Amino acid sequence: MGIHDGIDGLIAGNIKEMKWSDVTGWVSTGGAHLGTKRTLPGHRMGLIASRLQEFKIQALLIIGGFEGYQAALQFTEGRDEHEAFRIPIMVIPSTISNNVPGTEFSLGCDTALNEITEICDRIRQSAQGTKRRVFIIETMGGYCGYLATLAGLAGGADAAYIYEEKFTIKDLQMDVYHMATKMSEGVQRGLILRNEKASDNYNTDFIYRLYAEEGKGLFSARMNVLGHMQQGGSPTPFDRNLGTKMAAKAVDWLVCQLKNNTELDSSEIQCTDPNTACLLGIVKRQYQCTSLMALKAQTNFDQRIPKEQWWLKLRPLLRILAKHDSTYEEEGMYMSIEDRALVDPLYG
Repeated sequence: MGIHDGIDGLIAGNIKEMKWSDVTGWVSTGGAHLGTKRTLPGHRMGLIASRLQEFKIQALLIIGGFEGYQAALQFTEGRDEHEAFRIPIMVIPSTISNNVPGTEFSLGCDTALNEITEICDRIRQSAQGTKRRVFIIETMGGYCGYLATLAGLAGGADAAYIYEEKFTIKDLQMDVYHMATKMSEGVQRGLILRNEKASDNYNTDFIYRLYAEEGKGLFSARMNVLGHMQQGGSPTPFDRNLGTKMAAKAVDWLVCQLKNNTELDSSEIQCTDPNTACLLGIVKRQYQCTSLMALKAQTNFDQRIPKEQWWLKLRPLLRILAKHDSTYEEEGMYMSIEDRALVDPLYG
């Protein structure tokens, strides 16, 4: 059964049977054919539970971003009050922001990253043959700076401002001076990325005006807000394969949970264990199902981001490539003094 328009569609009963012919060609197109809405269950849990019982839904697969994860978590927490939620619940994280806990990659973030990188390349190419120019580009992602950071690495950005790494006016001043130095040494084009919610006061327009004012006589500045262009485009091979694999693994998991949690005498499904409501993600190059209740402690719900994000370790590398004074420490790169003494007798 396909539920159209998210939670609102479920409450409205906008549920239709889906066959193979209905999903033909979906793997090669972006977007959400079922429709999405960012609404959460909230106080409407009773209505949702009655709809699940009305349509005899025995397992639920939610494909969505942070709101999809949060809705599934609310369903899990509502199991004590509503029996309709005592069914297997699986979440496949799908958002360009890559801000869902329990996975290192969300479905769609690779496609968006490719789009941003390609747009940045086009923008820089447009300045060929002109005088020295710096481009200030705003990316999407909410409070999550994944897109700005990885696009900055891929596109050779001189700086990428994000919410997770606080910056002050002194940091902006140092970056402006550094850009001026590079321009005086013969560099023709500069690229500055800023995540849309990196700072309330140091917004994209402020940074653009700062570079435009300080660069007078040396370089000019241009501002671009990419907006919904990042959400378009055909899915990359990585996302196509990821979606297919995740769907197959999710269905296999749901069938397994149905077999293990169906009572033989009454044929009722009773999923009360926290491990019967999970999120399927990629953790250290492996597919992993993590309990939604376990992920709750790993989530910053105010900013809608995970408390720990692997890509933040790449931030020093971004500054090194932009010729800043910085160091990059790879995980497991350095040994303790005791371990070093064991392998190197001359150490010390």
